[in-house]
Amino acid sequence: MTEQQTRPPRPLTLKAPGRRAGLIAGSVLIAALLVAQSVKVIPAGYVGVTFSALSGVKSQPMQEGVHFLTPFVDHLTLYDAKLQEVTLADKVQDGDEGAIRARSKEGLEITADVTVQFRVDRSKAAVLHKELGRDYVRTVIRPQVRSKVRDAIGQFSAADIISTQRQQVEASITRALREVFEQNNLTLDGVLLRELRIPESVAKAIEQKQTAEQQVAVERNRLQQADISAQRQVVEAEGAAKAAVAKARGEAQALSLRGRALRENPQLIQLTVAEKLAPGIQTVMLPSDGNFLLDVANLTGKAGSSTP
Repeated sequence: MTEQQTRPPRPLTLKAPGRRAGLIAGSVLIAALLVAQSVKVIPAGYVGVTFSALSGVKSQPMQEGVHFLTPFVDHLTLYDAKLQEVTLADKVQDGDEGAIRARSKEGLEITADVTVQFRVDRSKAAVLHKELGRDYVRTVIRPQVRSKVRDAIGQFSAADIISTQRQQVEASITRALREVFEQNNLTLDGVLLRELRIPESVAKAIEQKQTAEQQVAVERNRLQQADISAQRQVVEAEGAAKAAVAKARGEAQALSLRGRALRENPQLIQLTVAEKLAPGIQTVMLPSDGNFLLDVANLTGKAGSSTP
């Protein structure tokens, strides 16, 4: 017997199933990798920007939901499109250098804590990705906020900033930042001046000045009230004098009219005298063209004696 005839056959049936399992596992892994590369889910509140290795950044951003990409060619970058805020203050630990230090119109140092609220413009996320990238907060927002806050504070005096012009300062900062944000494909929601601080000595001087101005305003108000009261008395006196003059003029006019009436009608004199006589006087005055008087008592006596 030869050596080939005596050697047992090799177990070929054991290698075939293992090779098949490896192929299946590899296929599944490749398929999973392809699915992972081609299917992307954009969460709520985010917007996606696609970069293609063949054509560059695609101009149309991807909104929330499921999207299909070309495997190993397209790469997706997510941007937070929700309301965001950046705070510049001494107590904020975010890697920034702290609050904003500026100078007022007269050169006094003022420290400002500011919060800026903004959003990424969804429709322009691709342009933002191409021009600024994901680090836009450090490269654009913080430097621009510091610059515009300093510019706005420099337009007002320290006394106005901490007292009456705070809202005007905030409005000036908002206008300037809104223009910058729009140029960089961002939307500004609001600017909040959280705190404005000035040196204590300056604050006391401003407070004393405001107190003095308030006292002057009170005294000025009192003088105005006294002036108004004096003017009222003058007006009342003038009114009383005019009333007296009008009354005297009326009485004079009445006397003048009465005298004219007596001159034109002499009989009115006798009538007036008769009206003034007491009821006990029994004398009757006849008209002026008669030259005698009648005794009413005799007349009435005779009339009484002749009566039956």
